[in-house]
Amino acid sequence: MGTKLISTSLALFTGSMAFSQDIYINDKDTGFLYRNMPQIELISHKNDQLFRKTPGSVSVIKSKQINIISPLTGNDIMKKIPGLNVVDEEGAGLRINIGIRGLDPDRSRNILILEDGIPVALNPYGEPEMYFTPPIDKMKEVEVLKGSGQILYGPQTIGGVVNFLTANPPSTEKTEFKLRGGQGGFFSGYASYGNTVGNTGFLVSYLHKRADNMGPTWFSLHDLSAKLRIRLSERSNIGIKLGVYDELSNSTYVGITQTMYNRGGEDFVRMAPDDRLPVRRYNASITHQYEISNALKLQTTAFAYTTTRNWQRQEFSTNSSAANQTGVVWGDPSVSNGALYMLNTNGHRNRQFQVAGIEPKLTIDHHLFSQENKLQVGFRLLSEKADEQFVIGNKADAAAGNMRDNEIRKGFALSAYAQNEIKMGERWSASFGFRIENFDYSRRILRGRFKINNVNNVIADTNLLTRSNTFAFIPGAGINFKANDMVSLFAGVHKGFAPPRTKDAITSSGMALDIESENSMNYELGGRLAVGKVLTAEATLFYMDFKNQVIPVSQSSGNANATGLANGGRTEHKGLELAAEADIAKAFGSKHAVIIGATFTAVDSRFSADRFLSKDGSSFNIKDNKLPYAPEFLFNTSIGYESPKGYGIRFFGNYVSDQFTDELNTVDPNGLGLIGRIDSRFIADGTAYYNVPGDKFSFNLSAKNIFDERYMVSRRPQGIKVGLPRFITAGIDIRL
Repeated sequence: MGTKLISTSLALFTGSMAFSQDIYINDKDTGFLYRNMPQIELISHKNDQLFRKTPGSVSVIKSKQINIISPLTGNDIMKKIPGLNVVDEEGAGLRINIGIRGLDPDRSRNILILEDGIPVALNPYGEPEMYFTPPIDKMKEVEVLKGSGQILYGPQTIGGVVNFLTANPPSTEKTEFKLRGGQGGFFSGYASYGNTVGNTGFLVSYLHKRADNMGPTWFSLHDLSAKLRIRLSERSNIGIKLGVYDELSNSTYVGITQTMYNRGGEDFVRMAPDDRLPVRRYNASITHQYEISNALKLQTTAFAYTTTRNWQRQEFSTNSSAANQTGVVWGDPSVSNGALYMLNTNGHRNRQFQVAGIEPKLTIDHHLFSQENKLQVGFRLLSEKADEQFVIGNKADAAAGNMRDNEIRKGFALSAYAQNEIKMGERWSASFGFRIENFDYSRRILRGRFKINNVNNVIADTNLLTRSNTFAFIPGAGINFKANDMVSLFAGVHKGFAPPRTKDAITSSGMALDIESENSMNYELGGRLAVGKVLTAEATLFYMDFKNQVIPVSQSSGNANATGLANGGRTEHKGLELAAEADIAKAFGSKHAVIIGATFTAVDSRFSADRFLSKDGSSFNIKDNKLPYAPEFLFNTSIGYESPKGYGIRFFGNYVSDQFTDELNTVDPNGLGLIGRIDSRFIADGTAYYNVPGDKFSFNLSAKNIFDERYMVSRRPQGIKVGLPRFITAGIDIRL
């Protein structure tokens, strides 16, 4: 048997920024020393619980923790990380919505999301929306980086970086099955087979996940992927990854009205049953890792992926006299603007995206000022393209129709970065660096709606091309102090940056709007505590000062008809993150484990300068108003028991305070429920598991929303979305 990797169990909230860690494994069967999978990882030094080289807040969730949580979706994992506000759009977690430290969670556009170090957004620069989310069912680890180390990645350096890590090729033959079922026709089946033969390791995996009734949603997805690790020499390795993802769901924008929510019983009615969202994604990446010398390493990653997202959605109107109605009415027509009248037409928002990039990174160990240093320098070239068509169907379920809009958006980015870590004696270490982003983009409109002969919205063919550019210099620095063997302190500062969305920055008439990049200065001050395997804790104070925060004006944000607020102006985000986990039983020398953990976030996110909005003929200054979808308090707690005989149980609680849904901080909802305050909630989950002796079989039972609480999660894009009711699943894992 080959030697097994020994992993250290880490607290939920620890981690480190760095170049992918070099791990050598001596395999007795194959008779050679080989390197772990070459790929981009955010976190290294994972055997150091204090992470003395990490001047910033990070989180790592390991495989064991994922299994204990038994997540139904990736949202179940993200909710437990301090600073993260997760909006559960449809209950199935197909499109993740994460806001970090008071940032808008809509489509996670303010954070950088990676899978095995490769971007997964539609277009990372021009359209960073998450219409595809890596399935948590196949993940072995999740990394979240919120400190100054995110300047190594980009282009988003505002909120943070999330990296989903899949399993790597094993050193010896390994087969794994994960089967899970639940109510409403829910099923998740994952199978993988891997081995190392000679100088080549491989892993092939397949995931099928589906549900007939998961809240308002039905869906079916397939995910096939393969990884190869090839040892070229003692100093040279290649990692290759290929993948195909295919999904079909009845995802929809339309939600229930305020009247429907108030009277109950209609939370999960399918108001637009013919809505369809197919998502198809192909991805490929190759990483070459070459150890030029003991002090010099080169890692080069090339990647490409395509995403097709063709969304068929039934049209509706709030006007009772609208033409071409089906006769289906939702809500209460007696309430002003309180009903939806379904129309016998639909719209096809068809979009195809292509992304390709290459990124060489050089890591140099040197001795500047006679101290240990690690310098990381690199650059990335990235090309992206979006093809978009809007097709109008003449029936509610039409599969085709007449093209209204047709356009092509392109972008080319060149980024470069450098960061140096220096160890100053036994107690101090520091890092400082910068990132440069240059993004050239264009929007070519081939068919659209124009004003012709004083008539608005005339559909016409054209060939309208407009170009623009954005450039940014993004510095960052941090420092870490080892107080003793149990306590370390850290501080960091970096510039936050996000480029403007290409479609928003150039209007449909070809006008380049003065939409600025998002810019902020982000500060952190915190400390970590580790007392053996008994107690770990982290506390972080943060402050984000935005020169300009872009308020989304897309349909998904619920602001499609907003005017004048794309450049939201100055905002401030300030707050505190706390996390702790303790094993009470181990403190008394027991072989059993009684684990208590908690994370807490307090964040105050407000408009910090004069900004005027008009409503009902009046003008309002929104200075000091809270930002939309930015709850002030987030709290997670867990308590569990683990027996040395392999069984355990754990309970989780998630609290989200109330929040506003518009810039005016409207309390009372309107008829359709699109604006108004969302009340606070506390949701409890629980899991139980048993690992059969021999570590080949394990069983799990999970209950989400144990007390079957009814709660509102969102009022957008076009109506109220209600949280998933009690949902119970059971599963078995088989490892051969």
